[in-house]
Amino acid sequence: MESLDYWRLCDQLSVAHAALLLAGHDPSGESAYAENRLISERPENYEAAKAAISNALLTGTIEGSLVPEHDLARLPPAVEGSVDIMKSTVNVESLRTWLQGRGFTSGFFFPTSPQVPPYLDPNNSYYSSKLAAAVRAWEAVTTDPIYLDNGKHVKQNLTTWLTAHAAELELLKSDGDINTDAIENQVAKVANWQDKGGAPKTPGG
Repeated sequence: MESLDYWRLCDQLSVAHAALLLAGHDPSGESAYAENRLISERPENYEAAKAAISNALLTGTIEGSLVPEHDLARLPPAVEGSVDIMKSTVNVESLRTWLQGRGFTSGFFFPTSPQVPPYLDPNNSYYSSKLAAAVRAWEAVTTDPIYLDNGKHVKQNLTTWLTAHAAELELLKSDGDINTDAIENQVAKVANWQDKGGAPKTPGG
């Protein structure tokens, strides 16, 4: 995991930390001392993010715990309309909803999982199990050292891999036996980039 990923475990964040993360900075790095710097030297986009989150917390648009700044020279010491960005906290889910409402759908608060191509997604209405099997076999045989320059024909390697993964690739017959015909004459044939024949490479050759 990257260091930023651990911040995703937090259900509540201080305004300062939320602003840094929104602006793309790690609160546990040098950015943690942002407030000790001149405004012109603070992390990029941090000031804008801090102001926006603070205002949303003040108006109740974002849920959280608002703690005003205190000036001990004043009576009462709480500064009306202010936000102590280190002590005030925001609810991460509420913050995320607020961001979406303003068109923000990427960045730290919107982690994305690796995209699965539609032709490999079983939930796609146009999904073809044999096409997916051919693609996965091609990827495996062209990257796994076991199959690279091992002295066998490409189709042999494809067939070996497909047979070993027949169950997960839906290459079984109704009786549970491996569908050898489909593997050899359909899937492996599609994935084979050396379908013109020829002698296979010798190991190390």
